[in-house]
Amino acid sequence: MDPVYIKQIPAGGGSPIILVAGPCVIESRETALNTAKTLKEITRRLGIPLVFKASYDKANRTSINSFRGPGLKKGLSILGEIRSELGIPVISDIHLPSEAEAAAEILDVIQIPAFLCRQTDLITAAAKTGKPLNIKKGQFLGPWDMKNVVEKARQSGNTKILLTERGTSFGYNNLVADMRSIAIMQELGCPVIFDATHSVQLPGGAGGSSSGQREFAPILAKAAVAAGADGIFIEVHPDPDQALSDGPNSISLGQIENLLICLKAINKARQGVEP
Repeated sequence: MDPVYIKQIPAGGGSPIILVAGPCVIESRETALNTAKTLKEITRRLGIPLVFKASYDKANRTSINSFRGPGLKKGLSILGEIRSELGIPVISDIHLPSEAEAAAEILDVIQIPAFLCRQTDLITAAAKTGKPLNIKKGQFLGPWDMKNVVEKARQSGNTKILLTERGTSFGYNNLVADMRSIAIMQELGCPVIFDATHSVQLPGGAGGSSSGQREFAPILAKAAVAAGADGIFIEVHPDPDQALSDGPNSISLGQIENLLICLKAINKARQGVEP
């Protein structure tokens, strides 16, 4: 597998694991910028490549009353500021084909949400921008089903594709993470990121919003690195209990460094035992 480059950062192909991290949604310029600064400092010390993530619009919230974010124009402006001021690549998700062109002007990676991973027009619009794509596996798909999703992007002229495992529906209001999916999707020739925090989400579990079990996210992250994931996706917030989106499954910013130290050690051990 050849690596996919996110600016100068290689993902996959035997490269070091990357970290995709940040708050679920842009709550404010200050929160996003300060979180990005802290993550940059931590990952710089540890030598872990960072891609900062935050959504400018959460168009798939459980309730119509849920906070969605600042929207396309303002949200991309904030992400652009983080990108230029801190010198780190940024990623966010698009929900409509019409957003692809504007997003491509700012983002280093365009993300396709899990619920929309079979939307052909959305994938082709994102692919035609030429930007690297991170396509999340739908909760309703097996990992082998992503072959057709990848083919849509490739036939649209884009081979810079990452895939993200984020759990599979397991009855009502629950997900299960199958570590086999990492190896299965890597066979498609794409680096695979493991989303540790969405994998512990309980969709709609709080009635008017999703719930989650953040205490299990570190366990799954460690398992995914041991299983050979090319990167880890983690939603991080300064105060998850006060987060406006996905707080129950987000990890506290104050806890992320110890987890990353552990993940780096596991990856080093895994590489030492590979044939």
